[in-house]
Amino acid sequence: MAVTWDVVALDSTKTVGSLSDVITTVHWTASETDGDHTGSSYGAITLAAADSSSFTAYASVSKENAIAWAKAALGSDQVANIEASIAAQITESKTPTKTSGVPW
Repeated sequence: MAVTWDVVALDSTKTVGSLSDVITTVHWTASETDGDHTGSSYGAITLAAADSSSFTAYASVSKENAIAWAKAALGSDQVANIEASIAAQITESKTPTKTSGVPW
C-alpha cells in the first residue's frame, strides 16, 4: 500500500501585487492503512511567492495541484521522511515495543 496525501485547507491572500486569490499555505495530511494498522501525519507548509507566469487562481486549483505544491515546498527529503515516519508508525502498531496499563 502507499501513503495517501490529502489537503485539509488552503490559506489565501486576496491580493498580492497584480494577482488575486493567491494561495499561500497548504494544510496537508498523509496517511496509510495496512489492515487494522494506520499511520498518519499532518502539517502546513507555506508556499513560495506566487509567480505570475505560472499562477493558478484559488478557484482553479485542484487537489492534485495543491498536493504537488505542498510536496515541492516540503522537498523530496522531507516527503521521504514523512512517509518513512508513517511506515514506522504502522510497524510499531503491528509489533509494539512499548506498553501502557496496569497488570490487574
